[in-house]
Amino acid sequence: MPTISKGRTPLTLINVFTVAPEKQDELIELLTNVTEHHVRHHKGFISASLHRGIEGKKVTMYAQWASVDDYQSMRQDPGPAPALEQVLKMAVFDPAMYEVAEIFLPDGAG
Repeated sequence: MPTISKGRTPLTLINVFTVAPEKQDELIELLTNVTEHHVRHHKGFISASLHRGIEGKKVTMYAQWASVDDYQSMRQDPGPAPALEQVLKMAVFDPAMYEVAEIFLPDGAG
């Protein structure tokens, strides 16, 4: 379950994929399968969620990892490699690691 709290733990990976609108569903299916069958089983994986851009050209993966080392270890695993190669053929992506700097809630919440 995603947890959002200030600081570096958990570490957040936000990966924005730009894709042709006719390939958006295919990309989501591919990312869903690789995450379900490979990524989520790695040490340090906390959670991931896929977001479909309503204009059809974006897909965003929001993932949380215990550490950069855990994420890098998953990236070195050959299991997800074929799916990631397919992703590169259909989308341009821009991944980055983040730490939560601030959290804002409505009045009366939390």
